[in-house]
Amino acid sequence: MSRRTTFRDALASALADEMEADPSVLVFGLDVPDHKRIFGSTAGLVERFGQRRCFGTPLSEDAMTGVALGAALSGLRPVHVHIRADFMLLAMNQIGNMLSTLRYMSGGQLRIPLVIRAVVGRGWGQSAQHSKSLHGMFGHFPGLKVVLPTTPQDAYSLLRAAIRDDNPVIMLEHRWLYEVEGDVDTTLRLPLGAAAVRRQGKDLTVIATSWMTVEAMKAAEVLAVRGIELEVVDVRSVVPLDEETLVASVTKTHRCLVADYDWAFCGFSAEAAALIGRRCFGVLERPVERLGFAQVPCPTTRPLENLFYPNAVSIIRMAEHMLELEPADVSGESFYSHEQRFKGPF
Repeated sequence: MSRRTTFRDALASALADEMEADPSVLVFGLDVPDHKRIFGSTAGLVERFGQRRCFGTPLSEDAMTGVALGAALSGLRPVHVHIRADFMLLAMNQIGNMLSTLRYMSGGQLRIPLVIRAVVGRGWGQSAQHSKSLHGMFGHFPGLKVVLPTTPQDAYSLLRAAIRDDNPVIMLEHRWLYEVEGDVDTTLRLPLGAAAVRRQGKDLTVIATSWMTVEAMKAAEVLAVRGIELEVVDVRSVVPLDEETLVASVTKTHRCLVADYDWAFCGFSAEAAALIGRRCFGVLERPVERLGFAQVPCPTTRPLENLFYPNAVSIIRMAEHMLELEPADVSGESFYSHEQRFKGPF
């Protein structure tokens, strides 16, 4: 059954459906049952399933991630929610030394069906300690799966797939996506590790992650007026990575731009560029280019923040450079600005 809904409601529906289907599923984390309900993404859960299966926790990321790990090892399927990905760094011993290794170290005898949800992305001047994405870092650890949903359908289907997986899955959700609306088919099952071609094109492949998919789609719309067709590929899953879809797209267009929602240096964009450079070397007409955060800590003021984050205009200018086109006048364009609907500040 398909229905129109928001990204946040799709997450809440996925959690409710999995909790209904499996009594071992529980949801917990800081502010999970409070009046804001993590941007509304846990709405209705405590009323429906009670405080034993949906509850708040102390502000102690390391300890609570350890509780989540223990619950998973004990036969439960916990969903542990972090309000910001930045503070998962406080739980890196649990994530990098425990979660990612125990199944391997036990010879496959231990299952760790744990999902960690965390919010990433811009707020209102949240600055350097509330702005990281970290999917490249988490993807660096063998044993972790890392997912970045972009649409309400992704939110619903990928969260359900993550909960059913017997391995630890980190799901990073951009805060500006919670308001996005789309059709959700509750019968559709999406596997972890499948990229999505959001727009077909022939001139240039844009490999995008998270919010940069939204920016890439707007850039493609603007460039289409000039007869330039971008192909937008939404990675959706850093680990496992759908290499074949990425390679097939670049094989068709002969050019590749990686637009990552993270710093470019030592990040996912470098891995993707290396992959395309190796597997598409014979068809590339120019080197792979990359876009990411400016190589500085995220600033606080809005003008500097706008320079820090790449956007649709950044993609347009890079595409023009790669296609050897004169820069177009985009002053009359109305670029998508989600911040007017963002209910922040967090």
